[in-house]
Amino acid sequence: MLRIPIKERADWRKRAEEFGFKFHTMYGEPYWDETAYYQFTLRQIEQDIEDPTAEIHEMCLAVVDKVIRSEELMERFCIPETHWDFVASSWQRKDACLYSRLDFAYNGKGEAKLYENNADTPTSLYETGFWQWLWLEECVNTGKLPRQSDQFNSLQEKLITRFVQLAKERAGSPLFFSCSKDTDEDRGTVQYLQDCAEQAGIDTFFVYVEDIGLSDEGDFTDLEDHAVRWMFKLYPWEFMLREEYAPYLLNNKTAWLEPPWKAILSNKALLPMLWRLFPNHPNLLPSYFEDDKNIDLQDYVIKPIFSREGSNVEVYQNGQQTTFIDGPYGEEGKIIQAYYPLPKFGESYTLIGSWLINEEPAGISVREDSSLVTQDLSRYLPHIILS
Repeated sequence: MLRIPIKERADWRKRAEEFGFKFHTMYGEPYWDETAYYQFTLRQIEQDIEDPTAEIHEMCLAVVDKVIRSEELMERFCIPETHWDFVASSWQRKDACLYSRLDFAYNGKGEAKLYENNADTPTSLYETGFWQWLWLEECVNTGKLPRQSDQFNSLQEKLITRFVQLAKERAGSPLFFSCSKDTDEDRGTVQYLQDCAEQAGIDTFFVYVEDIGLSDEGDFTDLEDHAVRWMFKLYPWEFMLREEYAPYLLNNKTAWLEPPWKAILSNKALLPMLWRLFPNHPNLLPSYFEDDKNIDLQDYVIKPIFSREGSNVEVYQNGQQTTFIDGPYGEEGKIIQAYYPLPKFGESYTLIGSWLINEEPAGISVREDSSLVTQDLSRYLPHIILS
């Protein structure tokens, strides 16, 4: 695994605007960064990332099956009691899912270590599935990269195939897409998924989360009063289960992507449960609930159960706090994970995101930051495979 400088394409910003990649720069700072790329061997991709991704996903599903059968664990995962049956029934029905992303610390040698599972609302999908592939093609065609350069990236193909499968299950039902207002990244991600769905032959609509209404019959509706019976929402279940419309989820006819059982997988309580069920697994870090009695760590990280984008993460070394990221989370409870720092390439700490589409490994994203904690503005760099 190498970080290799490269001259950026002279017109890439213009190209980004043409292709709708409007969040390539955020708050005056570069988000997409093609002044360097990461190079992997095929063995590193297949053995160290792809295979563990498939195995850990299956392990995560085993956790879901255990949690939905236990009131104590549902409480641990902060699922509101009023919605225990709602979440459990979704799993028992085998409600369809679309995608997820496992985040790993990996330096090209040894075992990739799981940081967390972004199973409900992972972003950076557009730049992974489309934009970095376009970068690869153009760099190969202009001779900036060797002709044999490849990429671990079948996201777009698998997304379209998955939407074709889901459309058959829904028998021609239109698919609504939704996200919050005032976030270019979320809107760009949802637009990309909507485009993939349309390529699969699905009729689509878009409505912002804030504009979703409720009919007299109890149906969720868009601004045109269309009943929403099938929706992809880039909006987390931990919010949905607590907001004022949460009671209407219980008897509603809407099918959700991602499904309610993803509320368990996208939850940091997953990490200590994985360690309980699969202790000493080579791709796991020792992880505990904060009230566990057998914690014996001098170097560790505290993560709120609902934390996103690195918010409220605390790092302790030799028992002393060395890093704290502010944010709105923590009251819901916390977990403790063994400290395993991201590898450093030059001045940047590097995180690997390993994607699954329809529960199959489908590609990776690479993020880097000057901080140990990857956050929402951390840079995105492309990658290649060169054996």
